[in-house]
Amino acid sequence: MKNVTDSFVSLGHWPSAGSFGFNTDILATNPINLSVVLGVLIFFGKGVLNDLLDNRKQRILSTIRNSEELRRGAIEQLERARARLQKMEMEADEYRMNGYSEIEREKVNLINATSYSLEQLENYKNETLQFEQQRAINQVRQQVFQQALQRALGTLSICLNSELHFRTINANIGILGAMEEITD
Repeated sequence: MKNVTDSFVSLGHWPSAGSFGFNTDILATNPINLSVVLGVLIFFGKGVLNDLLDNRKQRILSTIRNSEELRRGAIEQLERARARLQKMEMEADEYRMNGYSEIEREKVNLINATSYSLEQLENYKNETLQFEQQRAINQVRQQVFQQALQRALGTLSICLNSELHFRTINANIGILGAMEEITD
């Protein structure tokens, strides 16, 4: 095996006098080799690369179209949601206004009912006060009348003797007789 390796190594040291051999000068052979490889790759790989790029382009375009459709769908859903939101806000405002109107109406009704109740209570109070005043006046009158009657009876019993008593009875009988004659 050592002989085979030695033969390849010795080939690199042969002079390039028109014979076939390996050129080990990297600077001289690299650009030529690279241009040959690139030329072959471009010539044979051009179709494959174009197909890959076309497929990639088609996938990107379809992704863009799908994104546009999704965006349009999202915009439509957003518009529907906005319209629904606006409708709900209008209904909420209407309910709020109706609620405020109902509250105001109930407030006015409550104020009116309370005012009416207060008027009735005031009237009942005034009637009760008048009744109690009248009752107190009547009690005072009755007491005054009782006291006056007792004084009059006391005064009469002291001042009246039987003769004065007899004359008073006759005078009253005369007055009654005169009234009887007038009515006939």
